[in-house]
Amino acid sequence: MSNYIFKLSDKVIRRSVSYKNRFGLKISADLYLPIDLDSSKKHGAVIIGAPYGGVKEQGSGIYAQNMAERGFVALAFDPSFNGYSGGKPRHLSSPDLFVEDFSAAVDYIGTRPFVNRNQIGAIGLCGSGGFAISAAQVDRRIKAVATVSMYDISRVQRNGFKDSFTEEDRNRVLDAIAEQRYAEFEGTPPALTDRGAPIGFDDNTDPIGREFGEFYSTPRGYHPNSITQFTVTSSMSFMNFPLLTHIKSISPRPILFIMGEHAHSRYFSEDAYELAAEPKELYIIPNAGHVDLYDKTDVIPFDKLEAFFTDNVK
Repeated sequence: MSNYIFKLSDKVIRRSVSYKNRFGLKISADLYLPIDLDSSKKHGAVIIGAPYGGVKEQGSGIYAQNMAERGFVALAFDPSFNGYSGGKPRHLSSPDLFVEDFSAAVDYIGTRPFVNRNQIGAIGLCGSGGFAISAAQVDRRIKAVATVSMYDISRVQRNGFKDSFTEEDRNRVLDAIAEQRYAEFEGTPPALTDRGAPIGFDDNTDPIGREFGEFYSTPRGYHPNSITQFTVTSSMSFMNFPLLTHIKSISPRPILFIMGEHAHSRYFSEDAYELAAEPKELYIIPNAGHVDLYDKTDVIPFDKLEAFFTDNVK
């Protein structure tokens, strides 16, 4: 289990751990601890979910390491059916499963003897932003949530990017998924979606695809477990189960929405911010795009995240 896209800090200890979620699937995770942690005391903790299609050796690990450097117990995990976590077929995704993975992370971190289970927060990157919010709607053990470059995967699957789908577009996709289900039931291997981060991109590549490709498909962010593809039939569940229906119920626990000024995804954060009840904050990073906030430690507002979680879970 290697291929980390970042160097391990000499200020933290990283432990490879695993545990089961409520579906009985083994979740693979990395636990980051401050090197000077006093294990005889209880500490605040933060769990971090990877971008949709990402794994813990990439952006979520960078966030976990930086939060541990700032005194938090931090956990970065691979989603069910992806990375080194269990489940077959591989690269399946599901709103229920991916939300459950956040609660399973709380189960694990909240039972560590050096963690105060009343002081646990969550960070969700990209698609995990929606999953973290959805988990917090029903899991009141999550005392504060921060999203970074948030994507609402249910919304984009059902409505298309920037709500561009017509009902006819949606039905065409659903009909294709239905035929694929028949094929897979009769023994055809699960089909995967197109790669979200193209390989061999150039100036003619769609700008959003190129932005993802510059991270996932180059040495900057490449990991063999992060193929940015999911099973085609996974989309049906996302179309049917919205993630943010009960976002107001998170209040009075706070939500911090972080986004880049030029992020193609900023409408997800802006709209979720409008839906959420107080306390809430929308924090915009000047001149930053969507993927900049995955790994660029000189751009990611770790001071802001430290202050937010210090105020709420430390």
